[in-house]
Amino acid sequence: MRRVLILGAGGHAQVIADILMCNGEVDNCIQLIGYLDDNPELTGKNRLGYPILGTIGELSAIDHDAVIVAIGHNQRRRTIFEHLLSEGEHFASACHPRAIVARDVVVPPGSVVCAGVVVNCGTLIGENTILNTSCSVDHHNQIGSHVHIAPGSHLGGDVIVGAGALIGIGATVMPQCTVGPWSTVGAGALVHRDVPEHVVAVGVPARIVYRLPPETLAT
Repeated sequence: MRRVLILGAGGHAQVIADILMCNGEVDNCIQLIGYLDDNPELTGKNRLGYPILGTIGELSAIDHDAVIVAIGHNQRRRTIFEHLLSEGEHFASACHPRAIVARDVVVPPGSVVCAGVVVNCGTLIGENTILNTSCSVDHHNQIGSHVHIAPGSHLGGDVIVGAGALIGIGATVMPQCTVGPWSTVGAGALVHRDVPEHVVAVGVPARIVYRLPPETLAT
């Protein structure tokens, strides 16, 4: 049995906790220990019946086997994930039992697949990625690491989503389109042509409204 800590104690962390609890009703290979959160005022409180044991900086003092970084902000989640990976930390994944994931699709370490998600055959999912509630990812997608596919969004077949990109709530990406690394597609947008890296695109059809200045680009 793997003892898992959730890093973060906000809403997304509690969604992950619920996924792990639902999985525990099916098998007992994962034991949720509790949460760590950088707000010290939360220490000692409970979320969904599990304790907030301290801050993320206290991770090494708590006996565990694996962690999941439960932070919605892609860049911050990436920073924590890569730091802990370099320290030799192990990562669990969380896939809700009421998600539909094709049998050839692997949910990699650190990634989360929420309730109602559909992932079709041939799709590749990167590490530390969130497929949020009731999104759909059709066949042969390539989803990079540290991505967030938000609730209710839909990706057609053969879509590429670069590392760190955010596909907003209810957005649609048409088949064979690419969303570049660290770009944001706004809620409800319709992507019908490629979106380059490091931009914000909104609207129907989606258009670029903002480009990140070079000094702020994620690497």
